[in-house]
Amino acid sequence: MFRISVDCMGGDNGLSVTLPAALNFLKKNKNVSVILVGNPKLLKKELKKHSFDPNLVSIVESSEVVLMDEQPVQALRRKKKSSMRIAINLVKDRLADGVVSAGNTGALMAISKFVLGTLNGIDRPAIASFLPNSKGAACMLDLGANIDSTPENLYQFAIMGSCLYANQFSKDKPSVGLLNIGSEKIKGNETLKLAVDYLSNSNLNFYGNVEGDDIFDGKTDVVVCDGFAGNVSLKTAEGVALMIKDFLKKEFSSSIRGKIASMLIYPELIKFKRKIDPRIYNGAALIGLNGVVFKSHGNTDILGFESALDKAHKAIKNKLNDKIKALVLTEVTNSNVQ
Repeated sequence: MFRISVDCMGGDNGLSVTLPAALNFLKKNKNVSVILVGNPKLLKKELKKHSFDPNLVSIVESSEVVLMDEQPVQALRRKKKSSMRIAINLVKDRLADGVVSAGNTGALMAISKFVLGTLNGIDRPAIASFLPNSKGAACMLDLGANIDSTPENLYQFAIMGSCLYANQFSKDKPSVGLLNIGSEKIKGNETLKLAVDYLSNSNLNFYGNVEGDDIFDGKTDVVVCDGFAGNVSLKTAEGVALMIKDFLKKEFSSSIRGKIASMLIYPELIKFKRKIDPRIYNGAALIGLNGVVFKSHGNTDILGFESALDKAHKAIKNKLNDKIKALVLTEVTNSNVQ
């Protein structure tokens, strides 16, 4: 029986989203239980609105909440009784196998790193998530945890990203690309050039440098970059997706001809919407920590939070961290990386 602790109070919507999502998740998965962390009175009141197996649900009390705009250092030092901190402590104490939170990203990373520590052979944890592309999805990291990264960091991100992609999609030796301003080896700053050397001499399935448009063309399964480039790329992609959605909505509703056209291609529009639905891809791994931690988007809905729970469950079930440790050891032993 796998156990997932849920920070029910975190995020923009709190337990109005996290609790029903957790119960929906339970109905669709076997051999898993959830530990709901939050205000007991509010949790019990909300639970009365739903049907669930009481043997699969438990409540752990917390008396504080980490605010979405709270400084990570303050949350770490002052909010020791927060739902986020207690949910992470459950993983440390081995009372839970993983944790999911929609709360403050910086606080979640800071508290998780302090409480759980990092895996052997990993210097810095990263934020990794999946982005839709023409061939399905690509795993991209880092998405904001490390603004400045060394070549060694980027090499370790590639190891972790390869394991995460293989974990979620059951694919051996996923291809890895290094985000750069050109595909040639001579492109980029010294950090990127050295990172190319590291990855070229590794046993990873390294494709080479990739550019921004290659992310969505599906040129590689994994895209590696520092947190600055990754976060800018992610936010740009989200902005373009929203712009396209807005354009289509305006064009199809601005005239009778547009409304007729939208009705004619309605099935195709629904398929397109599903392919790029951000809720399906919701759930970023705080990867490299000595425990499974997944971050949900703060303002997602029930379906989106459920997606984050699904990804955490798969990471636990498929022993993601054990595979990262094994691949790190293999790389140290067998690669030509100096």
